[in-house]
Amino acid sequence: MRIGNVNYGGPVDLPSEIPVFPLNGALLLPRGQLPLNIFEPRYLAMVDAALQSDRVIGMIQTEEDDPALLCGVGCAGRITSFSETGDGRYLITLTGITRFKVLEETTRSTPYRTCRVDAEPFGTDFSVSLGEGEVDRETLLRTFEAFLDANNLEADWEGVSQASNEALVNALSMMSPFGPAEKQALLEAPDLKTRADTLVAITEMALGRQKGNGTPPLQ
Repeated sequence: MRIGNVNYGGPVDLPSEIPVFPLNGALLLPRGQLPLNIFEPRYLAMVDAALQSDRVIGMIQTEEDDPALLCGVGCAGRITSFSETGDGRYLITLTGITRFKVLEETTRSTPYRTCRVDAEPFGTDFSVSLGEGEVDRETLLRTFEAFLDANNLEADWEGVSQASNEALVNALSMMSPFGPAEKQALLEAPDLKTRADTLVAITEMALGRQKGNGTPPLQ
């Protein structure tokens, strides 16, 4: 699996210790692309350090009942695009490599947080297109269209029609306007089919709430 200029063949290719960016509501998945606007000094320092080493940053959420605690699973990405704005910000794009399990937080002298991680439980993340044939694409697209119609939104249907099942499921999961708990469930889904089914279920529940109270489920 090639991400940017680097081949990642399996879990051993992920560094054992990485900087992490806690950002609730943000979801990165393997081979997905997440644009980020970096402006806090500690995260500017994190990007500087990553650019000087392996360009790897882990996206992760914090526990809902204790924001000081990191969730147990995140997703590592490689910086594949970088630009400076001239006003002190960085615009970067992370391309997802693999999910990881947090073994322990190792933050020492850096202003940003770091963790020792293990990608071994997610070895299938390195297999491109794995499980695509098991995805119910028709149901996924039907639910997606219903959500767009209910919220007066539009989509690039030509792009959607050309997307592989993996790209479609992961892109819709990443861009979905759901909360941290739902995003974590999508992240931790064991396979592509389960992620697609989870996304459909979450969307249908949101549509049901909207229909029941007459207001949009999410903003």
